[in-house]
Amino acid sequence: MKQTMKDILNRMLNHEELSREEMKNILIGITQSEYPTEQITALLTALQMRGVTVDELLGFRDGILETGVPAILNADRYIDVVGTGGDRKNTFNISTTSCFVIAGAGYKVAKHGNYAATSVSGASNVIQHHGIKFTDDIDKLNRSLDEAGIVYLHAQLFAKAMKFVGPIRKALQFPTIFNLLGPLVNPSQPQCQLLGVANLDQMRLYNNVYQKIGIDYGIVNSIDGYDEISLTSDFKVTTNTYERIFKPQDLGFDIAKPEEVVGGATEEEAAAIFDAVLENRALPAQKNIVLANAAFGIQVLEKGQKSIEECIETARESIDSGKALATFKKFAELNS
Repeated sequence: MKQTMKDILNRMLNHEELSREEMKNILIGITQSEYPTEQITALLTALQMRGVTVDELLGFRDGILETGVPAILNADRYIDVVGTGGDRKNTFNISTTSCFVIAGAGYKVAKHGNYAATSVSGASNVIQHHGIKFTDDIDKLNRSLDEAGIVYLHAQLFAKAMKFVGPIRKALQFPTIFNLLGPLVNPSQPQCQLLGVANLDQMRLYNNVYQKIGIDYGIVNSIDGYDEISLTSDFKVTTNTYERIFKPQDLGFDIAKPEEVVGGATEEEAAAIFDAVLENRALPAQKNIVLANAAFGIQVLEKGQKSIEECIETARESIDSGKALATFKKFAELNS
């Protein structure tokens, strides 16, 4: 027998945890308009106050993937590089730029993204700024992956459930479980992921989630609160095979200044940094930040078999040789 939302909320008030299956059914119920707004608001607030469990997060993930549009890609192994967002640092598009560097190095990438939530320019902003049209046409997506080595999946075309909670999320004005779901609902369900998180609590949560999903992953956090490797401080990396704190100097990089990581005041300024990195004329700090993030992504793709130094050199060659830029140009040509 299906539980009513009243039963669910009473259990939440008793500090009980919900099962993966229950959460999946609630998410599907939301998409079928089974619950009034007030009840959904109460549930999201209760989850946020208590803290979300691994199974609760996975249940909502199951529901979003089941009610969404799948993206079946013709490739065995590819990566998504993504941040949870919400670090409020307004960095330039580090993950997106890193994706083109990884693809330029000959790996396959399926980047999942959306418009900015807390920064000036999200992945979809910078992609669209270059005249690229979003699509859920599977033949076009596979052609892009096949010929350019990279495909872009604009979240709003795939996760149909999100529009049912959009107004509630906007009204609540604090992060909810849906902020944690973004990195987990890539409709192509990649076998590899590099995820940037804003704090160590999130790192622990996603570490447990990825182990349950069973994919190859790297989770990164800069100790000073960036949800990517910012090189502004020491940073922590957790993967399937190791957990370690790195200093920028360990990788041969200088410490970056916070102002060198900023994405600018406008979408145009953010896009200009993206272009400068791929064209190999960015500030040294901007290039190094992208090299560091791309390198850990490459290491995940290589199942940890290559040293991080080797992976940095692979990423550097992608930029220095012009392959990263050529990859982006090919991608733009196929998707405009």
